[in-house]
Amino acid sequence: MEITAKELAQLLSGTIEGNPDAAATTLSRIENGKSSSLCFYANPKYEKYVYSNPAGLLIVRNDFQPSRPIPGTTLIRVEDPYSAVATVLDFVSSKRKQFRRYRGPRCRVRLSAKLGKKVYVGDFSYIGRKAVVGDCTKIYEQVFIGDGTTIGKNCIIYPGVKIYPGMKIGNNVILHSGVVIGSDGFGFAPQPDGTYRKIEHTGDVIIEDDVEIGANTTVDKSQIGTTIIRKGVKIDNLVQVAHNVEIGENTVCCAQTGIAGSAHIGKQCILGGQSGINGHIFVKDGTKVGPKAGLVSEPKKEGMSFYGNPALEYNLYMRSYAIFRRQGKEGLK
Repeated sequence: MEITAKELAQLLSGTIEGNPDAAATTLSRIENGKSSSLCFYANPKYEKYVYSNPAGLLIVRNDFQPSRPIPGTTLIRVEDPYSAVATVLDFVSSKRKQFRRYRGPRCRVRLSAKLGKKVYVGDFSYIGRKAVVGDCTKIYEQVFIGDGTTIGKNCIIYPGVKIYPGMKIGNNVILHSGVVIGSDGFGFAPQPDGTYRKIEHTGDVIIEDDVEIGANTTVDKSQIGTTIIRKGVKIDNLVQVAHNVEIGENTVCCAQTGIAGSAHIGKQCILGGQSGINGHIFVKDGTKVGPKAGLVSEPKKEGMSFYGNPALEYNLYMRSYAIFRRQGKEGLK
């Protein structure tokens, strides 16, 4: 990789302060900045590294004013350094991607399967009967794609992903290693003799465009109907999405979140790490659930924040916590 300040400013619609011909050949964290590095600075607590480890190119916010000179560093001023870094990483990643048709000699693709242009299939992967894979999708090694499954264009399916038969995956979807799409939900009917009878799951999973799902996450298929992950949803590692769940557009689910069956999550919600969502409730748009919080009932309105287990509205939780803490201290005397 090599990029000049001029090229970077054009890519980010930024302004240059310094040498427009200055170039960087590597991306580095600001703590490890050096003359050949492209770094970014946004969090004030890292300002000391701007001067102690001066980078060749440094992306900063438009209003940043150095407290002292930074010799040898060219600044690229932008409105939002975080968004700028995302753009740079997309640019670098696109340069590295090679969209070429390839089938590993040890993969198996059924004759009735349909593969688009420039599809990559790694060794030991299996694509079932009547499955469809869109253009420029990359299927890494040891992936299982069941019969009748549909996968869109420009997807990345990392090693070890398992997609059950009949699932539907949209365009620009990323599934990280160990993801399982379409396993049976946890459904059993108690019997008079104390045993449990399995309830068959006959539905499917639909994952819409621009979704990313982290490693070892499971999305269960529905008993009847469809489990749906809407457009733009981002799901972290080790998340459980149960049968008949619907997750709304651009919602974020952090690691180890558990969503019980038939819960409906609205748009642009944030579910913190290890949070739990009760089954059969509707979580309104914009809801924020804190880490380890257990949401057992429906929010009254959009945009509310919840903490604790069972979860309480944020302001109520903070008042309650003050009481818990005071009583805890008294008990330790």
